[in-house]
Amino acid sequence: MMSKVAPAVVVLGQNSVAVARKIMSVLPGATLYGLAGRTSEIDVSFSNFGETVRELFAQGTPLIGICAAGILIRTLAPMISDKRQEPPVVAVAEDGSAVVPLLGGLSGVNDLARRIAEVFDVKAAITTTGDIRFRTALLSPPSGYHLANPDDAKTFISDLLAGAQVKLEGIAPWLTNSQLPIDPDGNLTIKISDRLLNPTPNCLIYHPATIAIALSEISGSNEQILASIQQLLAAAELAPASVAGVFAPIAIAANPAIHAVASALGVPTRFFTSNQLENLQSQGYSLTQAVAVAATGTDGELISTDAEIAIALSPEPIDPSIIGQPRGRLAVIGTGPGSQQWMSPEVKEILKSATDLVGYTTYLNLVGSLAEGKQRHDSDNREEISRAEMALDLAAEGRYVAVVSSGDPGIYAMATAIFEVLDHHAKPEWDSIEIHVAPGISAMQAAAAAIGAPLGHDFCAISLSDILKPWSIIEQRIAAAAEADFAIAFYNPVSKERTWQLTEARNILLRYRTPNTPVVLGRNLGRTGQTVKVIALEELAPAVADMRTMIIIGSSKTKTIQRSDGSVSVYTPRRYS
Repeated sequence: MMSKVAPAVVVLGQNSVAVARKIMSVLPGATLYGLAGRTSEIDVSFSNFGETVRELFAQGTPLIGICAAGILIRTLAPMISDKRQEPPVVAVAEDGSAVVPLLGGLSGVNDLARRIAEVFDVKAAITTTGDIRFRTALLSPPSGYHLANPDDAKTFISDLLAGAQVKLEGIAPWLTNSQLPIDPDGNLTIKISDRLLNPTPNCLIYHPATIAIALSEISGSNEQILASIQQLLAAAELAPASVAGVFAPIAIAANPAIHAVASALGVPTRFFTSNQLENLQSQGYSLTQAVAVAATGTDGELISTDAEIAIALSPEPIDPSIIGQPRGRLAVIGTGPGSQQWMSPEVKEILKSATDLVGYTTYLNLVGSLAEGKQRHDSDNREEISRAEMALDLAAEGRYVAVVSSGDPGIYAMATAIFEVLDHHAKPEWDSIEIHVAPGISAMQAAAAAIGAPLGHDFCAISLSDILKPWSIIEQRIAAAAEADFAIAFYNPVSKERTWQLTEARNILLRYRTPNTPVVLGRNLGRTGQTVKVIALEELAPAVADMRTMIIIGSSKTKTIQRSDGSVSVYTPRRYS
C-alpha cells in the first residue's frame, strides 16, 4: 500500500526544479527541497544533502531524488535494515527519462514510480520479479486492502514463482485481473475477507476496507467509545483492519472524541449534513442507522446497532474520500510582508495542503507557485466581512480554506475579521469548522529589521485609518503613546482619500518629541522596489508615504548610527538609565 505521508522531492540544481514541479502535480502535498545557493522557487532549502535525505528517510517520508540512483544508494546505505519500515525511495533522471524505484517495496514504491513515470510518458524501471511476472504486488496491495500476514508473503511468492497455483476465495478485482496462476484446485490460497481469520503459511489474507463505523452522538470518553467499537467488532468476528472510516453527522464534527477514535483505528472521519440524512430517517432508520446506510449504501448490511454506534458492511471496499465530507478547516495565514523567504514553514505547509485560497488579489499573488492547483477566491481589499463569510461557508462544505493576509494575520488583518463574523453573524454550520491562525512576520518587524532595531524597547502599533474607528480615538492613542515615550509603528498611514491624518499625527508627536526624532520609512518591504530610509520627525509629511509604507517613530531614546560604509542604522536602547 502506498505511504499516506506526503513525499519529499529533492533537487540539487535549478535545472531539476521544472521536472520536480511536474512530478508534484500528481502528488498532492509534496514538498520540494532544494540545495541552497543552487536552487530557487523551492519550499525548503538545505545545505547538506546527506543529512537532509537521511533525516527524511528516518521520519518515514517517501523520497523522490532527481539525481543519480547511486547518490541515493550511498547516502541511505547505512540506514537500510528493515524493509517493512522503509518509506518509498525513487530516483528520477534530471530530464525525466528514467524513473527507478530503489527502496520501499512494502510501502508502494513501484506504484509511486509508475505514477511518476506516467507524467513523463516513460515506463518505470520495475525490477521486482513477482511484480513483473504477475502484474501485481502482493506485498503492497492497493488502497482499500490490507495484507494481514506479510511475514508469510515471501515464501508464498517464492512458491508462486516456482510454479505453484493459487486459488482465490473472495472478490478482489486487482487480483482477478492480474497474471497470477489462478486455479480452483491450487495448493496455495488467497482469501479476501473482512472476517477474523487465522493465517497459515500457504494462505495470504487480505482484509478489504468494507466496514463502516457510524456514530450519532458522543456520551462517553475516547477510551469508552473505542472499547465499545472493538467489542462490537469482536462479537461480529470482524477484522479491525477492514474498518474504512468513522462516519457521523456534521453536527458533531467538532467533537474531539470522534477524531481520537478514528486516529486510534487508523482511519479517516467523514460527515453527513442533516439534509443527507433526513431522507433515510424518513424511511424509518434511526439517526445512527441512517449514518451507517449513508456510508455503505442501501446494499450494505447493518451488523450491529445500538443507540450511538452502528457497524455496517459494504459489498465493496469503501472509499471514504467520495462519501460525505471531511470536517472543514479554515486557516488564517500571514505570508509576511512580501518575499516567500519570509513565509514560515507552517504557512507553506498550509498553502500546500489547502484546497481553496481566499484573499485580496495582491496578497494571493504573493503566494506564487504555492497557489498552483488551488481554487482562488479573489476579492477587493475592503471586503473583509464578505470575504470572511465566504471563507467560512467554503470550510463548512468540508474544504480546507486558507485565508491569506500579508504580514501577520492577527495585526490589522483577516484573523480579526473571521472572529468578528463568528461572533456577530454566526451560522450553525460554522460550528463544525476547525479554525487555526498561523502567524507571519509583521510589516513593523520587517521595517525594524531592515534598519536595525528601532523597536528594541517598549513600542506600540497604531493604525492611522479612520475607516473602522473615529479619528478622535486615534488622536488620543497617538498622544498617550507619545507621552508614554513608546516607539510607535504607524500602519495605513496614507491613502488616496486620506492624506491629512499623517500631518495631524506628526503635529501631535511634536508636542512630545524633538523635531530631529528618527523616523523610519519602509516601503514595499520584501517586494521588488523595497526602500528603507530615515528622516527627521519634522520632515514627516503625506508626500513621503502611501499605503505600502510602514512608518516607525522613534522614542526619545532612539538613536541613529552612521556606518562607515555610508549606511544608517537606527536602534532604541534597552536601558533608559
